[in-house]
Amino acid sequence: MDRLQQAISKARTQREDVETGAYRDPGAARTAPRTGRDRARRGAASATEVAANWSEFAQLELSDRTVERNRLIAYATGESAIPFDMLRTKIIQQTRKNNWKRIALVSPESGSGKTTVTANLGFSFGRMRDRRTMIFDFDLRRMGLARLLEHKTAHSMADVLERRVPFAEHGICHEGNVVFGLNRERVQNPSELLQSPVTMEVLDELEAMYQPDLMLFDTPPLMVSDDSQGFLQSVDCALLIAAAEHTPMDRIDVAERQLSELTNVLGIVLNQCRYTGGAHGYENEYY
Repeated sequence: MDRLQQAISKARTQREDVETGAYRDPGAARTAPRTGRDRARRGAASATEVAANWSEFAQLELSDRTVERNRLIAYATGESAIPFDMLRTKIIQQTRKNNWKRIALVSPESGSGKTTVTANLGFSFGRMRDRRTMIFDFDLRRMGLARLLEHKTAHSMADVLERRVPFAEHGICHEGNVVFGLNRERVQNPSELLQSPVTMEVLDELEAMYQPDLMLFDTPPLMVSDDSQGFLQSVDCALLIAAAEHTPMDRIDVAERQLSELTNVLGIVLNQCRYTGGAHGYENEYY
């Protein structure tokens, strides 16, 4: 894993050394379009209205068996949750520094554990009582988050984005400060839907209505289809999820390059790493 991390760093340095006008300045943060967001923000709900809006969601119920079987290790605090708590803190620091709110989670290809990372980040954020987080399954060809949470939903995010169902009737809330938007069935036109101006309008309205601190989007794998390509230009940044010892380094490098042309790269997460005891600075007895 150390060799993989070194290779990623070396490839990034070499690429930045030869960048031309075809690529953006790596030190300059890319800004997502905000015209609609600014307009929606001017009509944002009051604090009382926001609290009332959040109270309307149905509540997520998870069994201990679901948590264990699907590796939802950040559901409760403890040693197993440390990697996600550390990632959560780094995300907060970077998003505060750059005034970012909308984060896409994307992988080079399927099988990297992107959806599991998304769900665990949601549970980690849920333990921060002063923050509100919205999590949307925008991998519209799959029902990944719904299957992971083992939750049967009556609608899909496509129904919300096409204004057939209000999000208040669709979202599932955890701990009163994290809400999931899940999928019931696959969509036939995900690429067109994710690039639709109506989709952007709906997201602006949801941001104004619920005023989340962060909006996380579980997006389709980058190299499998073009579903993510158009949408990534509408987020503030993206977190690249790769599987250690599984995703080839050249795939990670190409994916990072593509991401950097579309949005700000928040970072790379090497998932499925094997650590020895005490790798996080403490042994088990700390907890």
